[in-house]
Amino acid sequence: MFGLFPLDFRKILLIIFVFALPLISVNIQRKAGEAPWYFMPFTVATEVVQNGYSKLVYIVKDTTREYLNLIDIKKENRDLKEKLARLEAQLAIHDEVVNENTRLLGLVDFKQREPMDLVAAKVIGFDLFSQYATVRINRGSDSGIVPGQAVVTPVGVVGSILSANNNTSQVLVLTDRYSVIDAIVQRSRARGVVEGKTQTSAQLKYLQRTDDVLVGDLIVTSGLDPALPQGFPVGKVISAVKKTYGITQAVELEPMIDASQLEEVFIVRKIVGKSDAPKNVSSLDSEKIKK
Repeated sequence: MFGLFPLDFRKILLIIFVFALPLISVNIQRKAGEAPWYFMPFTVATEVVQNGYSKLVYIVKDTTREYLNLIDIKKENRDLKEKLARLEAQLAIHDEVVNENTRLLGLVDFKQREPMDLVAAKVIGFDLFSQYATVRINRGSDSGIVPGQAVVTPVGVVGSILSANNNTSQVLVLTDRYSVIDAIVQRSRARGVVEGKTQTSAQLKYLQRTDDVLVGDLIVTSGLDPALPQGFPVGKVISAVKKTYGITQAVELEPMIDASQLEEVFIVRKIVGKSDAPKNVSSLDSEKIKK
């Protein structure tokens, strides 16, 4: 191989000198403090690495900062949610107190306004799906409560006392099938008897076919029941159908009260101007219940 291309060291040295001379000349002409030319590749590479590292550090710092901010925001949101829950609970308690005060003020006003000897009681239990639809109250014989006394609210009639213990009583609500209340249509004065039908409705029975009864009419107590004053709301007519045969009408009522929503009631011990209510009154057919 060396035979084909004989080496001439003088030529090689001459070529190297020719190429090196410009580089040496450039190096000689560089200013003071300027880096040699052969450092340029390393300088460029170093700048590229430094720039990349600087960007990487910035990205890492920015990501870390965002992550820490996100953690702080989540913690702040959690604290705000807990604070909101506490405030909502306090607001609910406040609203309940306001509603209770409003309700109790209404009860006090009702007791002072109505010509009746009333005993206030709190509902402590419901038994609306058993043999008798009843609610239990926290007043009994120690408070002068006896079976047969009427139970009312400022809105309307609830029912009557079914049984009384020393400190509690059972109230038979007017939607029970054994409940009976003498009543009239307020508008037309047509008279009938309110009896329970379902858990949420009652019926006005024994009306004449010719009696004037319309949907929306208010049914009130007739005053013939010694335990109830005249004109006390019982319910509103939601259906009135004259039967094809017979002399009566089928009249369905929506009671003024919802027994499942009761909180406080009044027991009517006596009506001013009337004698003491007997233990067995028309609003409670005790013999029928015993059967």
